[in-house]
Amino acid sequence: MSINLDQIDLLEDTWAEGVPYDQFELLRDEAPVFWHDHPEYQGFWAVTRYDDVRAVSRDHVTFSAELGSTFLADMDEASMELVRMTILNMDPPKHSRFRRLVSAGFKPRMINALVDHIQELAQGIVADVEGEDEIEFVERVAAELPLQVICELLGVPVEDRHLVFDWSNRMVGAQDPDFRVSEEDGEAAMAEIYMYCDALAADRRANPRDDIITALALAEVDGDRLSDQELNMFFVTLVVAGNETTRNLISHSMVAILEFPELKQQLVEGIDDDELWASATEEFLRWGASIHNFRRTATVDTEIAGQAIKAGDKVVIYYPAANRDPSHFENPEVFDARRTPNDHVTFGGGGTHFCLGANLARAQIKTMLRTFLRRFPDVEAAGQHKRMRSDFVNGIKYLPVKLNG
Repeated sequence: MSINLDQIDLLEDTWAEGVPYDQFELLRDEAPVFWHDHPEYQGFWAVTRYDDVRAVSRDHVTFSAELGSTFLADMDEASMELVRMTILNMDPPKHSRFRRLVSAGFKPRMINALVDHIQELAQGIVADVEGEDEIEFVERVAAELPLQVICELLGVPVEDRHLVFDWSNRMVGAQDPDFRVSEEDGEAAMAEIYMYCDALAADRRANPRDDIITALALAEVDGDRLSDQELNMFFVTLVVAGNETTRNLISHSMVAILEFPELKQQLVEGIDDDELWASATEEFLRWGASIHNFRRTATVDTEIAGQAIKAGDKVVIYYPAANRDPSHFENPEVFDARRTPNDHVTFGGGGTHFCLGANLARAQIKTMLRTFLRRFPDVEAAGQHKRMRSDFVNGIKYLPVKLNG
């Protein structure tokens, strides 16, 4: 059924049903910079073409993350002060100074050193589901590897990883009744994670270790130590970004494997083909971007693709739309495990906010799926998966599978 511009709706109820690729196709063709009203907040410009998404991503001077945050919601000044303590909501030069505090832990050299350990963790996760007929893939598999890895990097005891799982679900699931029952519950999750971070940081100041929490607890920016609030917000950002996003990338990848039998056969038959798995991982990333969008705020009067934008306007860039732009990807609606080149924007469109953990996410997606399919090549869906109701996180919250192993 064809749609028209009057039917465009990119809010949370739409995403709970599925990625609105039909709407994105219409927008790219007829209104690539489209004014979208919002029932609660100031409306926004929806940007859907690949080249425009990249251009906005790379111009932090004209399109600020700090001026109005990266989220659709309008916030009061107290809330804005808090979110501006996260690198997600900073502009250079402040962003650059804070990013340097943790960037060493995410460089390719560091990730390569972790590869063998990631493989060990993935094998342990697969071993834990051995002998079961049916499992819920998200919690038992997709969530486990990112949780274990980010907890180890941060310095969170592995036995506390399910606390982290619960906190991140309650914080990012604000629009989904399966995750949060009230605003108070989300605020309680924030308070709990802050208290946990404070205790962890206090311990590391007394007993330094080789982990990110120690680095943050002892770090200085322009000669000053991070405040408790700054450290807390850093911790929350790393926990959510290092756990939630990779979990959803692995889950979306498994959905694609289950939906396309020929893809599963190709991956199973090529299980030892490193080149295939490298390109397939990039295609998984293009196919199932874990974040729908990021917002920027125009700092000056400007224009995008000929559309006038006023200073103060919200500009929202849509990654799934850019990743299916036929002007950049041949047959974008086809999953091509050997697609090259594959310059998707799932880790951002480049520039200042390019994902710090991109190489870590790649390593985890490839290792977890490869290890799982090597052991369970006949896996199949055991029911319909359920999507998260969110206009920000492209989440899979439930994915039952039969292992047939």
